[in-house]
Amino acid sequence: MLQTYEYPEFPYTQSDEQKNGVVKRHPAIIIGAGPIGLTTALDFAQQGIPVVVLDDNNTVSVGSRAVCYAKRPLEIWDRLGCGQRMIDKGVIWKIGKVFRQDDLVYQFDLLPEEDHKIPAFINLQQYYLEEYMIERCKDFGDRVDLRWKSKVISLRNEADHVVLQVETPDGVYQVEADYVVSCDGANSDTRKMLGLDFEGQFFQDRFLIADVVMKADFPAERWFWFDPPFHPNQSVLLHMQSDNVWRIDFQLGWDSDPEEEKKPEKVIPRLKAMLGEDTEFELEWVSVYQFACRQLNDFRCGRVFFAGDAAHQVSPFGARGANTGVQDIDNLAWKLKLVRDGKAPEALLDSYSEERVFAAADNLKHSTQSTDFITPKSKCSTFFRDAVLALAKEHEFARPLVNSGRLSMPTPYEKSSLNTPDEEAFAGKMQPGTNCADAPIRKDNQEGWFLNQIGERFSVVTFGDAPAIDTLDIDGIPCDILVVGKDFEDSKGRLTERYDGKNGTTYLIRPDQHVAARWRSFDKDKIATALNRATCRL
Repeated sequence: MLQTYEYPEFPYTQSDEQKNGVVKRHPAIIIGAGPIGLTTALDFAQQGIPVVVLDDNNTVSVGSRAVCYAKRPLEIWDRLGCGQRMIDKGVIWKIGKVFRQDDLVYQFDLLPEEDHKIPAFINLQQYYLEEYMIERCKDFGDRVDLRWKSKVISLRNEADHVVLQVETPDGVYQVEADYVVSCDGANSDTRKMLGLDFEGQFFQDRFLIADVVMKADFPAERWFWFDPPFHPNQSVLLHMQSDNVWRIDFQLGWDSDPEEEKKPEKVIPRLKAMLGEDTEFELEWVSVYQFACRQLNDFRCGRVFFAGDAAHQVSPFGARGANTGVQDIDNLAWKLKLVRDGKAPEALLDSYSEERVFAAADNLKHSTQSTDFITPKSKCSTFFRDAVLALAKEHEFARPLVNSGRLSMPTPYEKSSLNTPDEEAFAGKMQPGTNCADAPIRKDNQEGWFLNQIGERFSVVTFGDAPAIDTLDIDGIPCDILVVGKDFEDSKGRLTERYDGKNGTTYLIRPDQHVAARWRSFDKDKIATALNRATCRL
């Protein structure tokens, strides 16, 4: 039954600079070739920034690890040219069910409205995700230099560059970069080298991950049990993955021994109690994790930026780890491009930390609340949880209080200094700082999607009558002007609905597909002022 994934091994090649003993300075170096590091490589390369990626391994992540990917990161990967392949391979889902013992408490739909290109969530083993991104990197040729078996052993910030020492099978060599992005995970060596510490909470709770290969009748949904009869007084989570692999998480006691709990003789009886004695299955991967809700106070240290788990850690409930890390990079890449091109000041790079620290704090809040609900630490907390679960089965008002993991949603940069506040009233959710909602459109007699029309550069989207100009260049920064009804059709009216697109309504949209400003009429001077604010040029 077991379909073993064949882990690819990528060849180590000695770099020319190490071979020749010449110190070379690169525009950007990325430390870590996991999902966040590879996203950085793709986004930077697509922005025209050549990158070197350093990783101390030479294969993809072992085990399924992160498996649950949300709509917004998938939209970003779609922009980077690999999202559709992930969706095609992954298991698409949007329904979640919460149980107490054997009883269904309630179910929820994460994308109840129609007309979105990207699904609410997919489940896909991390090794597939990384494999697809590595293959996509090859499309950029020399713009992405993947260096395997290359471990950064020291790092030093200078005034205008970063100096790194890299250990390889051929010894140690020195390399320099204008900027470095640290994507080397929760135990980041880069963070330690710079003497930076996390702030937050480390939890004693432990959970067992079992990736099980089996043919089962469970639907492609997220099922979460509180106090199930097959694992009493604890919780269990079930997810379907590709290739008939099922992710099952068992809550363990605080005093559990991780090494003992990973042994097959301990894991298999738990699975049989849940699945039934007659169910055929095989173990693909087993791990025990202990989680934290912590973050750096500043995601920038000189010319080094931190992203993903190197910058912030959350509990796995809610799929907020890799998903938020991808959004870190979506925020950083276009800013670094403008600064490198001399079109924006260095202050724009500080806004990366401003916006993403705010988002991380929001994610940590939700993650901590989920953890406290799932694993209450006092009699009072336990009583509250049990009362909520009892009420939720019959009463809708109690259901939002059930917290089995608030599923990952992008955090609007509602307080960002880059936003231009509204001057007039708008309906809907597309306020400044919010990522753009997608909608079906029709262009050149072909069906398409709104998000595929924007991104990489600033865009001005206006509804109704076309402005007198076709292009807009604001002090060297070009803006694409898109007129709904002229450049493409709002084929189902969803775009007008989601953006409150009355005649004349105009949006300024950032390269990362976030709203910078909006007005009820097209005004070139207001657009210029808002763009200058969004690039820290005011």
